[in-house]
Amino acid sequence: MHEALHILKKYWNHDSFRPAQWSIISDVLAKKDVIALLPTGGGKSVCFQIPALMQDGICIVVSPLIALMEDQINTLQNKNIKAMAITSGISYQELDQKLDNCIYGNYKFLYLSPERLQQELVQQRIKLMNVNLIAVDEAHCISQWGHDFRPAYRNILSLRELQTETPIIALTATATPPVVRDMVEELNLEEPAIHRNSFFRENLSYNVIRTEDKFHKITRLLQNKEDTAIIYVRNRNATIEISEFLNKLGYKAGAYHGGLKMETRAKRLQDWMQNHINIMVATTAFGMGIDKPDVRQVIHLNLPESIESYFQEAGRAGRDGQPATSTIITNDSDIPVLRNQFLVNLPDANDAKFIYKKLNSYFRIAYGEGENETFNFNFSKFCEQYALNASKTYNTLQLLDRCSVLKLSQQFRKKTEIQFIISGNQVSNFINDNIKYEVLVKALLRTYGGIFENAAAVNLSAICKKAGIAENAAVEMLEQLEKGEIISFNYAQQDTSITFLVPREDDSTINPLIQYIKLQNTSKKEKIEAILSYIVNDKECRSKQLLKYFGEEEVADCGICSVCTTKTSDLSRDEMNEIYKKIMRLIKDGERDSRYLVDNIGHQEAHILWVLRLLTERKIISRSQTNKYKIYEG
Repeated sequence: MHEALHILKKYWNHDSFRPAQWSIISDVLAKKDVIALLPTGGGKSVCFQIPALMQDGICIVVSPLIALMEDQINTLQNKNIKAMAITSGISYQELDQKLDNCIYGNYKFLYLSPERLQQELVQQRIKLMNVNLIAVDEAHCISQWGHDFRPAYRNILSLRELQTETPIIALTATATPPVVRDMVEELNLEEPAIHRNSFFRENLSYNVIRTEDKFHKITRLLQNKEDTAIIYVRNRNATIEISEFLNKLGYKAGAYHGGLKMETRAKRLQDWMQNHINIMVATTAFGMGIDKPDVRQVIHLNLPESIESYFQEAGRAGRDGQPATSTIITNDSDIPVLRNQFLVNLPDANDAKFIYKKLNSYFRIAYGEGENETFNFNFSKFCEQYALNASKTYNTLQLLDRCSVLKLSQQFRKKTEIQFIISGNQVSNFINDNIKYEVLVKALLRTYGGIFENAAAVNLSAICKKAGIAENAAVEMLEQLEKGEIISFNYAQQDTSITFLVPREDDSTINPLIQYIKLQNTSKKEKIEAILSYIVNDKECRSKQLLKYFGEEEVADCGICSVCTTKTSDLSRDEMNEIYKKIMRLIKDGERDSRYLVDNIGHQEAHILWVLRLLTERKIISRSQTNKYKIYEG
């Protein structure tokens, strides 16, 4: 332990281990197989990095996310620890050289994607390495019941065959009991030491708030404008719209999504980490591997797709141990949106067969050929040609990617990008004088928020459909606008790239995947229902609900979540009558929304909303199509 603490101090500048870390490290050093279940922010990486540094040889780390690999590599290299990652896009010669460096170059860490383990060259060189530990990060991905199952994770078993004496440590922050059982079986772990640190976070309050005015509720939650926060939204436009809304109110907010240029993303992240901006409005791509301890609030404006993803994102708040909150802001309209987004367009086996055949026809691939061939194409035009639903088609391509049938690249080399380089008022004046551009320009402005501040990656086919203009005519008009210095315009005819990983065999390629597709669709439906059950259950402590989901049964109420705090201040009959009278008085002369009522009644918001629901159920009041309350008219 003395040596481990010395390394911890030298490289991480900590004097002691967090709960469970030393017992995990001790078992790894004893050459045991280990499963480490630690909450988000619980210091999982230290559990394999320190024992690897204490022994001769190299540690192989399998990770599903390139961004996570790069983040850990940078952190290790900044500590003068030799580490490398082998990701996609490198030549055979470079791969050969990197693997040789791992054998002869005194490297301590080699990060690999699970797909890399399929390559014969990689397997041959791993046999020659002095491997002291195999670390499987995000290990829930190996389980068909995991929230991010990746069939390629099953390739990790080949590491056990290549390095028969090397122990394995599997790490995750989100594993239900069935997932843990799957991890043991699929990794062929031998009597593993299972370390399950409770996922309970005594400083973190989980809240669910119902409101029709989400923007107003954000400002109520973020009353301290200096607090650090993450606001999760579902799409790129929302990141821009909400960050602009907050900035106009005097907050320091930034937008973060996958469509931003790499240098812009890096700059936004740096600004947030250094508190130049304190609120990041982001899609769920943001946050993985980022350890910022002073996040006071995590806010979800859309329902998460699973308990696992919510728990992971919520866990980014309060890592410094100080009080923090994670809040889901929701209303009744969110439920069908969630089901439509994640369930309606789930591809089944027939969809996979159909899309796979169309891809082969589109690129004219003969039967038995196509392996390792790469094609660039315009996704929207592909869907148009075969009258395909874009969402279901994209989900099918992702499915085929996860099953290692093909590799889907959306790190587009070229994108159609447009930015207005004059002000909004100048654009209005311009289209008043040049009416032929009006429909196209308005379609762009309505679809892409922030198109004045940043170059927006534009789906030109969708814009042309909205505007009722042929694409070639739209391109001509956009080129004219660029010449007139109204916009900057970078036109790309191809926006998607795929690489076929196996020869074309049509049904024979897809048939082995049918059982997996069925299981995944069942699992996805169960996870959607689990998050919906969590949202509507306002009787049981929210922390308790989450912990039970992950198999922790003996759990006390947290005392600080939105359910517990309501229980501690139960609504008395006198207070209920007082709220009722004030509601009736305020809506007597006209319809009022919930925001107006909350601001003018002077009681706890939860109590006012509860009385509103009760009065609506009893048909004393009703709610209009514009979400305003009025006296029920029968």
